[in-house]
Amino acid sequence: MKEKFARWDMLFVQYLKRDWNKIIVWVLAVGLFSSAFIPAFQEIAKGDGLLGMYETLQNPAMTSMVGPSPIETASDYTLGAMYAHEMLLLCALVAMIITVLHVISHTRKEEDLGLTEIVRSFQVGRQANALATIMETIFINGLLALFITGVMLSFGADTISAEGSFLFGVSVGIAGIIGAGIGLVMAQIMPTSSGATGAALGIIGLLYIVRAGTDVSNADLSMINPLSWTYLTYPFTENNWLPFIFALVFSVIMVVIAFVLEGNRDIGAGYLPEKVGPENAKKSLLSVRGLFIKLNRGVIISWLIAFVIMGAAYGSIYGDMQSFIESNELMKQMFGHSDVSIEESFTGTIMMVLICLVSILPIVLVNKLFSEESGSHLNQIYATKITRSQLYWTNITIAIFAGIVGILFAAGGLGGTAVTAMGDSSTMNMFNFLAAGYNFLPTVLFFTSLAALALGWIPKLGKVVYVYLAYSFLLNYFGGILDLPEWFIKTAIQSWIPQMPMEDFDALVFITITVISIVLMVVGFLGYSRRDMKEGA
Repeated sequence: MKEKFARWDMLFVQYLKRDWNKIIVWVLAVGLFSSAFIPAFQEIAKGDGLLGMYETLQNPAMTSMVGPSPIETASDYTLGAMYAHEMLLLCALVAMIITVLHVISHTRKEEDLGLTEIVRSFQVGRQANALATIMETIFINGLLALFITGVMLSFGADTISAEGSFLFGVSVGIAGIIGAGIGLVMAQIMPTSSGATGAALGIIGLLYIVRAGTDVSNADLSMINPLSWTYLTYPFTENNWLPFIFALVFSVIMVVIAFVLEGNRDIGAGYLPEKVGPENAKKSLLSVRGLFIKLNRGVIISWLIAFVIMGAAYGSIYGDMQSFIESNELMKQMFGHSDVSIEESFTGTIMMVLICLVSILPIVLVNKLFSEESGSHLNQIYATKITRSQLYWTNITIAIFAGIVGILFAAGGLGGTAVTAMGDSSTMNMFNFLAAGYNFLPTVLFFTSLAALALGWIPKLGKVVYVYLAYSFLLNYFGGILDLPEWFIKTAIQSWIPQMPMEDFDALVFITITVISIVLMVVGFLGYSRRDMKEGA
């Protein structure tokens, strides 16, 4: 046993030194996302806000999205209960996904790159790397739990108790550790790191879908779901520690299984063999377009499904919208406009939220080209007659097309569900929702162009586009209640677009942003056609 894990402590220290900047960003980003919205929830809770929110979240569609609450009467629904009800599952998912990516990157991906073999050539146990990675993950999620607890208590809000805050933080932290266990097991079973990532994220998605069904039909059945153990702790209400114990035991079992599997396989191999492809490629793969579609097909389909689900989830609350918004002054300020209906005002804001979500997909697809380049997967293509122009513009075209289809799915999911929920009282039709969605098309093109610009000149900055997207979203979503200067709000690209249907379409702005986006794409191409490839001829 000592031989298998020899020098794991040395690797652990080295990993902390290597990842210290990543750990800081990880803890700050996830921690603040999980705990820093308490002041906004305090505003929502004013007046009859708690009552309106409680009634809205009793909608089965909302329960399937955020989970159940142990509160049975609106009079017992406190600020803490509302915060945990709405935020805990989402925060747990974020922590789980990030940890999965981290664990697989430090284990199976390093095997694929040949780094693990180099490390094992020294006096290091064959499973020391896995143990060091798991210990680093536990350390990071422990820091995250403490950070969340401290931030939540710093606001001094009513009903945000010390025990509830600590349990909230621990629930987010244990979600990351559950993800680490799942990721480590998949890293042993699957033949490649990409396969392990896809399988682990697929399992998390399946757990989310299953718990959505059990939460609506019978919440007791959710207790057999590992994902449910993160939010059934019910911080600030029941403060139930039993699910945390289940999660801890499950994580230990998964790690032990992973160690056993790793100890009985060859380095670089998995228990599932790589799928043997056909002897001759399909005609669709004989073109750059066909190849890129094949590479991105799974990602595109997954995101399109997510767009429909999110649109339908928001659309389902249109039937209860009037009573909820009228019960709270903050909601009136965000969604109420004297000249338009509540539904139209709400649609303008929610469509902006959905389009921000849609914008992620084109950014992912553009950045994927650099990922393939970094992995030396395009080296053989560089040696052929295929030009950089074909690679670049094919990738950009697919990203743009995915954005256009994404808007259709998101707006269609929202509109179809909303019209059904409102019934005969509907003041809007499907065309209004689609028009409101495609009104934001220039912003999708703009974010795509920023990713293209980074790809062409400084590809390592491609992920910075996500930061600007998040910044723009927060500025637009909360700008109405923060009374920010107009010039500051205009630093977000979405603020230039009028929110239909409560505002009129502006053809000049639509065309201007579209043209700017096209220009940035061309500038990105000029850089891509001239810069050195990270790996290639």
